[in-house]
Amino acid sequence: MRSRWRFVPLAVLVLAIVEIAVFVGVAQLIGFGWALFVLLLMSAAGVFALGREGRRGWRRVRDAARSNSPVGPQAADGIAGAIGALLLFVPGFFTGVIGALLLIPPIRKLAARRGQRITEKRVPSNVAGDLFGPRQVRVQRTPKAAQPKETDEVIEGEIVD
Repeated sequence: MRSRWRFVPLAVLVLAIVEIAVFVGVAQLIGFGWALFVLLLMSAAGVFALGREGRRGWRRVRDAARSNSPVGPQAADGIAGAIGALLLFVPGFFTGVIGALLLIPPIRKLAARRGQRITEKRVPSNVAGDLFGPRQVRVQRTPKAAQPKETDEVIEGEIVD
């Protein structure tokens, strides 16, 4: 576990350097005062979006739970929206643009699906099934010549671990 986190300080340092470089570039284009104003405006939009995304995500998860459907897809979408709003709130043009992109519905759905796939791989399959519902699996059929002749029947079922 420790090896996963060893590059976090380096990543934070690189992010800070990128944010400073982008701010300097934007300040040279539009002026320091305007760049600072845009940063404050982006942070204010992030605060607004964070409240909205939090309420919206919680409402969708609650509605899914009430209807006895899997809450995982709604939770993943809500988390992706909340991360986008949080990145928009963090002062910086680079993180702000990434956060704003995550608030665009098609990009947010892609991020939510990616988060869902990562979660499905990391949790036990029965928990993933409870969170995200039945999973679809790809089945490769062997060519007709390679199939045994006595087992031509199809048995439908569900895989339970």
